[in-house]
Amino acid sequence: MLHRFGLLISASRIITSNPFQFKSAHAKLPSTTMTRLNATKSGARTALDEMSPDGSFKRVDAAWRNKISKEPGSMFPPDKNRYHLYVAYACPWAHRTLMTRAIKGLEDVISVTVVMPVWQKTKPDDPNDSHNGWIFADKTSGKVLKNPAGLGGPFPSSYPQNEEDPFYNAKSIREIYEMAGDKDGKYTVPILFDKWSQTIVSNESSEIIQMLNSEFDEYATSPDIDLEPKDLREAMQSVDSWIYPNLNNGVYRCGFAQTQEAYDVAIDELTAAFDRVEDILSRQRFIAGDQFTLSDIRLFVTLLRFDEVYVVYFKTNTRSVANSSVLLNYCRDIYQMTRVAETVDMHQIKEHYFCSHPDLNKLSIVPRGPNFERMLKERHNRDDLGIKRTKISVSDDEKSPPPSEASVLSSI
Repeated sequence: MLHRFGLLISASRIITSNPFQFKSAHAKLPSTTMTRLNATKSGARTALDEMSPDGSFKRVDAAWRNKISKEPGSMFPPDKNRYHLYVAYACPWAHRTLMTRAIKGLEDVISVTVVMPVWQKTKPDDPNDSHNGWIFADKTSGKVLKNPAGLGGPFPSSYPQNEEDPFYNAKSIREIYEMAGDKDGKYTVPILFDKWSQTIVSNESSEIIQMLNSEFDEYATSPDIDLEPKDLREAMQSVDSWIYPNLNNGVYRCGFAQTQEAYDVAIDELTAAFDRVEDILSRQRFIAGDQFTLSDIRLFVTLLRFDEVYVVYFKTNTRSVANSSVLLNYCRDIYQMTRVAETVDMHQIKEHYFCSHPDLNKLSIVPRGPNFERMLKERHNRDDLGIKRTKISVSDDEKSPPPSEASVLSSI
């Protein structure tokens, strides 16, 4: 083991004379995870490749599962300006991390790079490599892009809010994984990256948001906000246990299903979960109780995309958030919390989904949609429940305006 920048680094992770060149074989992972990775050598893939023989979508767990911890001897202790997030506005899993970072006030502690929304070929010069995935902005070429099949668009190679890779001049997220010695082959966001040891800490969003909530209070501007309070953890685990498979991942199970039977199972379970969420939130302000928690963040990012994307693209049209007064006002309540709206980019959300998968939308036509984000700016009624909004407030200049002349129903 070597000592560098105040932390221990395994000899297998020694950096060469070029500070941007990796020699790592893989991150330190639990033995059960490493066993699975060693057995999975099918090359680059995306979620669309994770199908079971019966045509149902089976998401594979994230591979990088290290932890940032304040415990003595931690390989990844919390520190200011040491860690970096690679995210996409479009991705709900990445959106979880952006929301948690914003609510905790970690913008000056953990830096962020936002990738472009429309997937492109990650090895464009290799005709034998068909992988499509997240790419970084190209601020200089002015190149006009199509979808991965060479159709649709045109799409710009850069938006003002998207950036080039600030460290390695990588062109795609795939390159970040490969430089870190990834053997899993699924190049997802978010990535929580350690700039000091130049490796991936984690790409599991549910664990990243827990770390952001608990491990950086020394540096956060809102350290008193606890998004995983001890008295609600059991309730949070309970709701997460069925919301994830049936709603968060349930929309993908519907959209990626390759048989009618697989779709029917998924849509039935999604519809039941949607109704269950609606029932719970008709009786309490937040999904796990009387306080806003990480479980609400996990639920919100799915509901935010539901009407604009999933109802159309993933065939989840048995329900609609806009048609549920309870869920629409729940989403308004969260959207209007300080710093949450700035993590939402509906244009990039829609452009990613409708333009990245030619198998599902060959010509990348983006539906106009109900302008759901405008609905979220209307006044909500969740205060009527008489339940505290915890310590996350709406500043005077962010308070919701009076309703517009057009009613919510007329905008659907």
